[in-house]
Amino acid sequence: MANSRKNKTPITRRQWNEYRWAWFMIAPTMIGLLVLNIIPIFQTLYLSFFKSGAFGKGNIFVGLDNYKTMFADQQVWFAVRNTLVYTLGVVPVTIALALLAAVLLNGKVRGKSIYRTIYFIPMIAAPAAVTMVWKWLYNNQYGLINHLLQKIGIGRINWIDDPNVAMISIIIIGVWSSFGYSMVLLLAGLQEIPRDYYEASNIDGASPVRQFFSITLPLVSPTLFFVLVTSIITAMQVFDVIYMMIDVTSPSYDSTVSLVYLFYNNSFKYSNKGYGSAIVMLLLAIIMIITVIQNKLQDKWVNYM
Repeated sequence: MANSRKNKTPITRRQWNEYRWAWFMIAPTMIGLLVLNIIPIFQTLYLSFFKSGAFGKGNIFVGLDNYKTMFADQQVWFAVRNTLVYTLGVVPVTIALALLAAVLLNGKVRGKSIYRTIYFIPMIAAPAAVTMVWKWLYNNQYGLINHLLQKIGIGRINWIDDPNVAMISIIIIGVWSSFGYSMVLLLAGLQEIPRDYYEASNIDGASPVRQFFSITLPLVSPTLFFVLVTSIITAMQVFDVIYMMIDVTSPSYDSTVSLVYLFYNNSFKYSNKGYGSAIVMLLLAIIMIITVIQNKLQDKWVNYM
């Protein structure tokens, strides 16, 4: 023990400075995560055991009553179903289109920077503005989409108020809005693949399709995994599009309401923040389960160079 203590080299002043600068550089991110993510999670969990008093004043401890009410609430399960349907509709289509566009733009295409900018524009546009434009396009009476459908002999479609169509309309907006961001991330991953692999495969006579499945897809899989995880988390939190498109009085409300939209209605419209917090905790649990499953399955298809 005495020899091990004597053999320990003291930390130099330069190392202390490096440690301090390292903590200083990551401090904003750590503080941001603590204030904006970690603390609100525990506050929401705490609030889920309470019920707001009369006129939203004061909290009354109710224990697990909010969770019991939630699990018996049919509308909550409608929201769970709609959230999962939206996620399953948006994420696979978005990633497939984004990967295809990224592969094409990674090749020799004229005006690549212009295409990248055009595809990324929906991501930087305000969601409220985007939804208002799409709401006009979907309008049953004078919307551009129905006008074009009538030109080719198809009748008008009630894109917003028809319970069988409204979710499809929202999924289309979701794909259009998130496509550019996923494409940029995947394009960055493609550009990290060494060109030597492609040159060697060209010598061996591999076709572009064989190169895609044997080289591109395996080597871009870490970026693809990141895009998949973040896209699912983002899709599970869908709110603004549905909120702007579908009113609570709409016939398509039950077929489109998401968990976050239900949380908003209960917390701010009905002044029941405790019940709304319980709904958020359910959403958090679902996202955590899906993320854990993805992390478990990544070993079977993600290849790290």
